[in-house]
Amino acid sequence: MAELITAIENRTIFIILVFLSCVVSSSYAASDSELLLKVKDSLEKDANILTSWNTTTSPCHGDNSNWRGIRCYQGKVWGLKLENMGLKGSIDVDSLRELPYLRTISFMHNQFDGAWPEINKLVGLKSVYLSNNKFSGDIPPDAFVGMQWLKKIYLSNNQFTGPIPPSIVLLPKLMELRLDGNKFIGPIPHLKQSILKSFSVANNQLQGPIPITLDKIHASSFAGNEGLCGAPLAACAMKRPSIASICMVVVVVCVALIVIGLTVFFILRRRGNRDPSSILENPPSGHHGAKISYKDTGNDSIRSTRSSGSSRSKKGDQMKLSFIRDDRERFDLQELLRASAEILGSGCYSSSYKASLVNGPKIVVKRFKQMNNVGKEEFQEHMRRIGRLSCPNLIPLVAYYYRKEEKLLVTDFVQNGSLAVRLHGHQALGEPSLDWPTRLKIVKGVARGLEHLYKDMPSLIAPHGNLKSSNVLLTETFEPLLTDYGLVPVTNQEMAKDIMVIYKSPEYLQHGRITKKTDVWSLGILILEILTGKFPATFLQQGKGSEVSLANWVYSVVPEEWNSSVFDKEMGDTVNGEGEMDKLLRIALTCCEEDIEKRCDLKEVVEKILQVNERDVVESIIDMN
Repeated sequence: MAELITAIENRTIFIILVFLSCVVSSSYAASDSELLLKVKDSLEKDANILTSWNTTTSPCHGDNSNWRGIRCYQGKVWGLKLENMGLKGSIDVDSLRELPYLRTISFMHNQFDGAWPEINKLVGLKSVYLSNNKFSGDIPPDAFVGMQWLKKIYLSNNQFTGPIPPSIVLLPKLMELRLDGNKFIGPIPHLKQSILKSFSVANNQLQGPIPITLDKIHASSFAGNEGLCGAPLAACAMKRPSIASICMVVVVVCVALIVIGLTVFFILRRRGNRDPSSILENPPSGHHGAKISYKDTGNDSIRSTRSSGSSRSKKGDQMKLSFIRDDRERFDLQELLRASAEILGSGCYSSSYKASLVNGPKIVVKRFKQMNNVGKEEFQEHMRRIGRLSCPNLIPLVAYYYRKEEKLLVTDFVQNGSLAVRLHGHQALGEPSLDWPTRLKIVKGVARGLEHLYKDMPSLIAPHGNLKSSNVLLTETFEPLLTDYGLVPVTNQEMAKDIMVIYKSPEYLQHGRITKKTDVWSLGILILEILTGKFPATFLQQGKGSEVSLANWVYSVVPEEWNSSVFDKEMGDTVNGEGEMDKLLRIALTCCEEDIEKRCDLKEVVEKILQVNERDVVESIIDMN
């Protein structure tokens, strides 16, 4: 008891000292002029540039002609326009972030080089002008996360490489985007043309189809990218359907569904050698919420010498889904035809649709095309094995549909969407950020789900295989549900290396193998993403050297600075949970250990995670007393 009293007294003294230090430090907050002088000191410039900046005058009071390039509004620093000055060095973003009314920065036509500055620290910015410099390297995927006010981005004529950062699509107010004259690669993100007033990605190294949302923009905005295709440029090898043609298909399908059953039967009989199984039509990637249509692909035709009655019976069987669970209402592909549906997401691995059955629940149908290397019996047995799993943190497989060229997996619809969207797109959705208790709850649920997979599927080397934030769904109470688990054995191995997370692990990249601890590495990366709020480069960039960059970044920060530099500020007040957050971060780092021998096994990791509390233990003892 004496030790407890001493601990409480020491804690009380510490809190008082922290409070006093905050009071003292606040009284010495740097002035606008001092902050701007820090920015000046970080720059390499000609001796005659910005010599008039000094503390003898205020940048926003009276005549501020001495403060060249400073724009003020109602006595506050509103903008920074330092153009055509031959400036080099670094931009002191940390000092700029202390200017709460700063809304625009322009360093165009200078000599800045090196990596992308951490502009997303300036969350209040409306305009960023960095064109005509020598910035280089990849822009981080999360470069614009949290910048909900940003309207204008000018990065023309630099030397940026890598993909266009996907966080650009999260900017709800973006009106002007100029990325021309760089070395960007990969596809163009699906931006909303409706609010874009100025746009150019000309003269880069971009590839793939131009998003349908941008096909009304002038062709000059896409010139100089030999790998781009689609309107307004030349059509792609496999031409995308236009909006008009998609609408026409939808209309035709709707009319066809009204026709009486005998007419439908007659049409199917006329087609004879076609498979009447209606497969979801491939949507334009990334058009969330768009209506979809269905079609008869005409592939995998049925050839039989049996009577027409037997043939019709076979075709009827092929319209049926194979249900795994007995507690779900039965339906078939014809009912899916009549269901209203929305695209939830589309990628190189799968496409997801939300379907609202006419007389039933909302479901999710996932279409996979990279699963045709296993036979029907092997696939069916593996689906039954997955269907037998029962865990509160695993989304249950309801049914599946087997076809040689593609497979459909049916699960329940989860209202709150994916963890990835709630972490990185909550502002665009108008939703609050996830706080620390909620994030801890999610981590614990993910750990339990992964533990259950290891227990019930011990023969699989990586029972999940593709653990990432987009494969974690959240219920209304933010209970996590793992999805897309257990699919490694039925996925085409030549494609799995490009589309599944485990093949990005250090052991695979270095030694070409995965182990029982590879899913643990994925769990560690996921926890780091949850705690830092940053995109893992693992899933958004290709090439060796970027796969553990999030973990390496955390390693590069000394533990004393984790609270200020590593943890996501959008978690808000942690209510005295910093010590427990540190504990969880350390657990994540042990999961990300590149040396497999030093990496913890899953059972040990789960035990440690479940011991983490929302609040520090000392604080809990104080509250109890």
